[in-house]
Amino acid sequence: MKNLMCAEAKQIDLVDYLASLGHQPEKIRNQDYWYLSPLRDEKTPSFKVNRQLNVWYDHGTGKGGNLVDFGTLYFNCSVANLLQRLSQNRPAPAFSFHPPTTLGSQHPAPASFAGEKKDTPDSKIVILDARPLKEQSLLDYLQKRCIPVEIACRFCKEVDFLLYGKKRTVIGFQNNAGGYELRNENFKGSSSPKDITLQIGKHSEGLAVFEGFFSFLSFQTINRSKEAPLPDCLVLNSLSFFERSRPIMEEYNQVHLILDRDTAGISSTRKALEWNTGKQDKYLDRSEFYKGHKDLNDWFIHHRQSQRESQRIAKRL
Repeated sequence: MKNLMCAEAKQIDLVDYLASLGHQPEKIRNQDYWYLSPLRDEKTPSFKVNRQLNVWYDHGTGKGGNLVDFGTLYFNCSVANLLQRLSQNRPAPAFSFHPPTTLGSQHPAPASFAGEKKDTPDSKIVILDARPLKEQSLLDYLQKRCIPVEIACRFCKEVDFLLYGKKRTVIGFQNNAGGYELRNENFKGSSSPKDITLQIGKHSEGLAVFEGFFSFLSFQTINRSKEAPLPDCLVLNSLSFFERSRPIMEEYNQVHLILDRDTAGISSTRKALEWNTGKQDKYLDRSEFYKGHKDLNDWFIHHRQSQRESQRIAKRL
């Protein structure tokens, strides 16, 4: 059987292809199909396929592209091996195909990464206002995540933004470039520009590195009664900034890695431990502390719930 050409493979419908691999969307909004990432472990869908453009974007890793880009990552194989695999799967399952989308003559839809970089006014997040946290639904959400209001108010704001013509109110965590990570119980996103958040306290020889800001807030909560100053903190806001942040990490004597315990987070931690060559114990894996949980906040929620259950049992006894 003749192998598919690369151009043909890129036209296979991504939604159909993911279904053939056993991945179904968690939610669908117009042309946007949201999945639990097939490339890593997660509980909140952050892997998006724009079916019209036939491209994907993984918010957790900052990677995206066409079907070939996805397939080589998914199977950890070469393009040639992927094309052979796809050819063997025809005609069952029978994939539907997209006509080539062109912008000019030779440029396929620039993997605008599932539409994440579209500049149409309605689809772009526009920040309207930022103020101290007070909206009750957001305070209730913080309580579910076991983050005290006083801790959240030190580092976060209540943010109004506009998306698809609809106004939303969320918890906003600002990055160094002025953009925000945006969260409430029903929304997870970010405004441009996307960047890291570096929290520098009193002069510190140590740096704690987090993937997301709820793990950072959990760290601040767990250590709030400590008299000794905490290390400086780097919140990546996306693992795509991890290697790019190495020059910052290299400025510290010790770097405490408190990344997520999914495939991508563990891989990044291992990569940093390899940087220890000649610099014994500069990079330290602290994720064993919350082993068995997705991240520090997931562990903290479980820990607090266990504490409450123990107190209830003690009262009954």
